[in-house]
Amino acid sequence: MDQLKLIVSGYDHYEGIDVNPSQIVAQTLAQAGLPPADSSQEQDDPLEGLDLNIRAVSLPISFGKAWPILHEAIEDFQPNIVISTGLKRTARGVAMERCAVNLKDANQAAQSSEDRPATHREPIDPQGPAAYWTRLPLRAILQAFAHHNIAATLSSDAGTYVCNAVFYSLLNWTTDHPNVLAGFVSLPPVVEAKANSTENHGLPIAQQIQAGEDVVREAVRYYRRPSSGDMLIA
Repeated sequence: MDQLKLIVSGYDHYEGIDVNPSQIVAQTLAQAGLPPADSSQEQDDPLEGLDLNIRAVSLPISFGKAWPILHEAIEDFQPNIVISTGLKRTARGVAMERCAVNLKDANQAAQSSEDRPATHREPIDPQGPAAYWTRLPLRAILQAFAHHNIAATLSSDAGTYVCNAVFYSLLNWTTDHPNVLAGFVSLPPVVEAKANSTENHGLPIAQQIQAGEDVVREAVRYYRRPSSGDMLIA
């Protein structure tokens, strides 16, 4: 049986947020694993004949601490796939991040002195490229979301705060580890009943867990059988 290792990271606390989807989704995937594929889907199950080991990693919202903790977990676990998640408070659905930009903005309530750069806006890596593209199969993931009626969108980038800094550092790390797939998923706030109002933001936690399962399943499918048709970054 083939073996595959996967890390899903989330954040341990968001100020003013009682139910943190990034933490819940990561922990649920690690503890419960993935259920059998939906029999109504035409594609075969990429998990068939696979021993999939998922580890959850919880990160602080800190420029100085988040990436080092994730990096340490990656070096220890040696995963084939890394999926980082965070919360996007204004999102109505799941946002698949296409790009990590080489910029951090500490003008957003930095929590400690180590999170306050010399200027409010400065590069994450002064020697690095302006941006990196995700390595996840976005087209295939969005198709899976549509099958499960999960509201979702493509997002141009993950902003300029800690989520983006982790995403950028992760993709920068993959330049020396080209066989590792990695990307970032922004989750919306948790609401237990989707209102009819177009002003309502968020999704029920059950749908967000399903979204996490879809991301993992399609990332595994792409890892085992790469196809350029699964990609969508423009």
